[in-house]
Amino acid sequence: MSGNAAVALEITDLRTRIERGGRVVHAVDGVSLRIEAGQTLGCGKSMTAMSVLRLLPPGGRIAGGAIRVNGQDVVAMDDRQLRALRGSQVAMVFQDPMTSLNPTMTIGRQIAEAVRTHRSGSWKQAMARAEEMLGLVGMPTPRDRLGDYPHQLSGGLRQRVVVAMALACEPTLLIADEPTTALDVTVQAQILRLLDRLKAELNMAMLLITHDLGVIAGHADDVAVMYAGQVVEQAPTVELFADMHHPYTEALLASIPMVDHDPDEPLYSIPGLPPDLIHPPTGCRFAARCRYATDECRTVQPDMAGSGAHRFACFHPVGSPVAPSSPVAAASGSRS
Repeated sequence: MSGNAAVALEITDLRTRIERGGRVVHAVDGVSLRIEAGQTLGCGKSMTAMSVLRLLPPGGRIAGGAIRVNGQDVVAMDDRQLRALRGSQVAMVFQDPMTSLNPTMTIGRQIAEAVRTHRSGSWKQAMARAEEMLGLVGMPTPRDRLGDYPHQLSGGLRQRVVVAMALACEPTLLIADEPTTALDVTVQAQILRLLDRLKAELNMAMLLITHDLGVIAGHADDVAVMYAGQVVEQAPTVELFADMHHPYTEALLASIPMVDHDPDEPLYSIPGLPPDLIHPPTGCRFAARCRYATDECRTVQPDMAGSGAHRFACFHPVGSPVAPSSPVAAASGSRS
């Protein structure tokens, strides 16, 4: 990313804790991210997104670090300032549109209410804006849909309503949290193309939360690979897919089914289980599942290394003399 563009979101050493029953979960631990206007960052941790808007579950709190939206310190904001920020400068598209919409209100009124909350004007003007936004997101006959309730719409149309509501006040940052999880493949592609188009038209920054590497490959400019609450590798998307360095990234890519994959051969799967984030390990959090791990990895946490925009946290990066070339070859003996 260039240093001249406006920075919509900057997260520095973010630490989010969730306390339940006297136990503390280290949900986000030392995460740093940066997104400029017009850029999309692909990431795999919903709790990071919830921290940005401070929509944390009971017992959740920001324990350290900084979150800045358009230069404003989100961590220091009071409730009134947060209400002004949410929906206006930062908007969010959640996973399931049916749980994001109020079943007792028409979709037109729900979009108009968001406009009335953050913009001056009458209800008539707000409803006109709702109709305009429904047309912008490709809703068929938008004026006729204003009086519909969420249950009258398909899953794809409901998600379009959620996108229209999120963008009604033209935020500078859109957080899309697994926006296509509940949709079929064809509708997924439509929604993602819609988000790409609107991002370009409005020059928004977008934080795209997804665990689908195919979605990231096709729609993100940069990607931050996260494991156990930490960023383990970050790079421009094209560079990451061409030359990954962290063993976790390598393992994720190895587990994707390829067109030429032998159907009689099982897909590679990462052995073991993620660490307990109530008692996180002192060393690399991926060490227990990593075939390259040494005693150093199990006792010392690696810092982010690398050059330029491609950074990774690993003592034995993929492709180094210490690391074998492929986890799949060693796991199955069938691929190189």
